[in-house]
Amino acid sequence: MKPRILIIDDEKNIRDVFSLLLEDHGYEVGTAETGEAGLEKARLLEPDVVLLDMNLPDLTGLDVLARLKAEHPGTGIIIITAYGTIRSAVEATKLGAYAYLEKPVDNEEMLLAVARILEVKTLRKEVESLRSELVSRYRFSNIIGTSGRMNSVFQLMEKIARVDGTVLVTGESGTGKELVARAIHFASPRKDGPFVVVNCGAIPRDLIESEFFGHVKGAFTDARTEKTGTFELAHEGTIFLDEVGELSQDAQVKLLRALGEREIVKVGGTVTIPVDVRVIAATNKNLEEQVRKGAFREDLYFRLAVLSLELPPLRERAEDIPLLAEHFVRKYAGELGKEASGVTDAAMARLAAYPWPGNVRELENVVYEAMVMAEGPWVDERALPLRLRSLVTEADRGDPSARPPQALRDAVQGVTERTEKELILDALRQTGGNRTRAARLLGVSRKTLFNKMTLLGTRWPE
Repeated sequence: MKPRILIIDDEKNIRDVFSLLLEDHGYEVGTAETGEAGLEKARLLEPDVVLLDMNLPDLTGLDVLARLKAEHPGTGIIIITAYGTIRSAVEATKLGAYAYLEKPVDNEEMLLAVARILEVKTLRKEVESLRSELVSRYRFSNIIGTSGRMNSVFQLMEKIARVDGTVLVTGESGTGKELVARAIHFASPRKDGPFVVVNCGAIPRDLIESEFFGHVKGAFTDARTEKTGTFELAHEGTIFLDEVGELSQDAQVKLLRALGEREIVKVGGTVTIPVDVRVIAATNKNLEEQVRKGAFREDLYFRLAVLSLELPPLRERAEDIPLLAEHFVRKYAGELGKEASGVTDAAMARLAAYPWPGNVRELENVVYEAMVMAEGPWVDERALPLRLRSLVTEADRGDPSARPPQALRDAVQGVTERTEKELILDALRQTGGNRTRAARLLGVSRKTLFNKMTLLGTRWPE
């Protein structure tokens, strides 16, 4: 769709010249010679840009501007003014006009102003689209789990997201602490603000203060330019302090002051900068134990643990393993260019029996590797890493009653496969083994029939 431009000017020659010029550059153009006519035309055209004369026969340019901004807040407005009304034009920019052009208007200057407005609108749409995508990506529903432990986590996350207190998320490495922090942020009133991640364990000890609060030029040897710290970058949003248990005692003191006073001073600076941030911290350490040992400040611990959320390790919610595994299969199918049907029962038994010291992150890596190694659309035992293939499960010992409980959909899958196999064999019997006719009888292509036979291990003749 062409960008739409509306020209509101009582001088016909200006309307005609601008119309021809803008149409030559690919824009759809509408015109009006009075303020009221322009407002009516704007309702019909829904313009992206309005060129508005300040001197109209019926309304003042400022009146038209105010009504346009109220009715069409996303429209960019360029004021056209004579020398004597420049003061009014400046006032108009304060009220929301993008710019003003002085008569006689330079055509190139006008085209450039229009192009800039459209560029800003495009960028704004892209930002809104990305923000919408982020909110969608980090919804609570996108965190996989139906176990009792995870349902309790979801309920607590919903309560935490509604308030603005500092949060401490604990759990073993790989349990998804950052994912949970992002989900809380994007479900909170701060969702339109920034989400800034700081890995406290990766910052050199002597740079932690500069990382948190920034520095002024010349504050230390390598401070060649001024730097904005992460707390300031997170203003009106959320700062996620990952691995907060790795902070040194000196860094803990500096963080405690920022949390208590909600203001910072850059390294080498003297100006106090207020910061409005929500802090979500995460650690895989037992901070209460660290406090007892004197390795972590008790006062900082209580500052961080206003609201607490503990994520269970994967071994304590093993019933979520099939859901997670199937999710990762779907996630990587497109990336790897594979037709992914899922995980076989035998491979799933291996996944269920493994203790997962690396938790969900390790499971994701295992599924990715298995999909790379898998020969067909199914992830089977042969595609799993050696550490899983070498597991001795109860099923391997020949005790069917001790086998891991099978998920409902896996049971349904088994029944479906047996039914498909019987239907294929019956069709082949009816057609004397002719696969083309059998495929037609089953309502599938010959290639699909062949793939199904390979997948199900169907042979003809039997």
